[in-house]
Amino acid sequence: MSRKLIEKADALLKKEKGTVFKDPGGKVNICLVYPNTYFVGMSNLGFQGIYTLLNEMPDVLCERAFLPDPEDMEEYQRTGAELFGLESKRPIGRFDIVAFSVSFENDYPNILKILELSGIPLGAADRNVRRPLLIAGGVCIFSNPEPLAPFFDICFIGEAEEMLHEFIGLYREVGTREELLLKASRIEGLYVPRLYEVGATSPGAIGATSPGAIGATSPGAIGDGRLLRRSLYGAPDIIRRRVADISKTSLRPSIITPETEFSGMYLIEAMRGCPWSCRFCLAGHIYRPLRIKPLDKLKAEIAEALKHTGRVGLIAPSLSDYPYIKDVLKLQGVDFSITSLRASPRSAEIIGLLKGHKSVSIAPEAGTERLRQVVSKRLKEEEIIETSRLILRGGIERLKLYFMIGLPTETDEDIEGIASLVKKIRGVSDRGEVVLTVSTFVPKPFTPFQWHPMERPETVKKRLGRLKKALAVKGVRVFHDVPKYAYMQGLFAMGDRSVSGVLEEMLLTPDWQKAAEKRGLDPSFYIFREKGFSEPLPWDFIDTGIKKETLYQEYQKAVLS
Repeated sequence: MSRKLIEKADALLKKEKGTVFKDPGGKVNICLVYPNTYFVGMSNLGFQGIYTLLNEMPDVLCERAFLPDPEDMEEYQRTGAELFGLESKRPIGRFDIVAFSVSFENDYPNILKILELSGIPLGAADRNVRRPLLIAGGVCIFSNPEPLAPFFDICFIGEAEEMLHEFIGLYREVGTREELLLKASRIEGLYVPRLYEVGATSPGAIGATSPGAIGATSPGAIGDGRLLRRSLYGAPDIIRRRVADISKTSLRPSIITPETEFSGMYLIEAMRGCPWSCRFCLAGHIYRPLRIKPLDKLKAEIAEALKHTGRVGLIAPSLSDYPYIKDVLKLQGVDFSITSLRASPRSAEIIGLLKGHKSVSIAPEAGTERLRQVVSKRLKEEEIIETSRLILRGGIERLKLYFMIGLPTETDEDIEGIASLVKKIRGVSDRGEVVLTVSTFVPKPFTPFQWHPMERPETVKKRLGRLKKALAVKGVRVFHDVPKYAYMQGLFAMGDRSVSGVLEEMLLTPDWQKAAEKRGLDPSFYIFREKGFSEPLPWDFIDTGIKKETLYQEYQKAVLS
């Protein structure tokens, strides 16, 4: 074990408040892994909340592990050390269960890096009972687990706090790994990929999943016209997403640390889901139904937070729509931080309660009212401008505006519309700074745009260049993602099991496009092709409570309007 790595881990632990240490004896030992750095992972409420929930179980010990920073990765490779749990420094390969929390598709290659660094075989079928059980949860897993399916024993389809007690109880009861997998498949929301073979309905179609024999590892390759639907062990054809009641079970952090994006802040979820259901938004669809935390429960959680820190971050997709937000922000003795607001008169009142804050975000997403109608972002230009005026004149130093490029039906005129809108916003006040974050549209499962192709790279780059040139004005800054990685995100978001081969290849060939070429996979099949309604999609076996027909009707309304 490298002394340098141990000293860095101890330095991080020393800055934490609320870290949980337990005796591992007689307990189910779990290492919870975030497939990105400590700084990123510890900023994630879902990751923190699962750590807290597991450690509240008396018969469970939960530690944490993260993707090493680049300089630490070099030290691991130099010394041959195995990745270890932060709390005990025990290699993660010696835990009973290794649980991954997966929130972003571009972290997928990091999962395999972590397994390789830990000496854990990548394929679920290649691991014997002496190896940890690998499980995974998070929004990426319960929207489309298939690109990662060959690497995990069990995937949690839905909100994990709803299933963890059931799963841990089963784990303690069963005798063999095979028995565990079979019985886990009968718990609603648990998906055991090895109980399913993969085929395709027609040559060239995206692979679908179907029940099959335990241990089956058939890749979801482009098919030969057969659809395999063979179940030997009673695996369900449909996996139903589990939904938590946040008024009873809340994700909450255990640990406060300055080494995160939300330095020294206690994160609290006020609302799960979004009432607007924009057509591009995964969260607005996958987290249905909308759940609002009662005011008395939220106040109780804030009171608990104040025992640890004076800084509280309120989390929700659209805090402007939380019905009690003004009552909460009027609470005394709390330094509140909030996520983005919706451009509306209600937001103007909220802004007045945020004196002293440096930054506020709103998300127009598109520059013209026509395109906002297409994506169902129901905002009028005058609402966006007036809300921006109130923010800037209210003393906020930085107004962040979120836009997307490459949206369905987008034209050059829509890009000009972004520039025109931003210039109007800049013109209402000479105070503060206007900062644009522009991301490339990526279609996501279970949204109306799941059938739509991504815009071609040459068009996206051209439009980004035009936008940056048009907004080279004082008091405005433009940041954008790297389109190359947006297309990688698209492949992993929309892919089937054959995409897992690209992830494996990326251990040797980090460039995802070259890795796909080496594996004989054409990414354009997944990301640059409009799909038909009758075509099976890799995630069709998941029931989120939204009918596929309803989503397709919304898609048709969008592209034909």
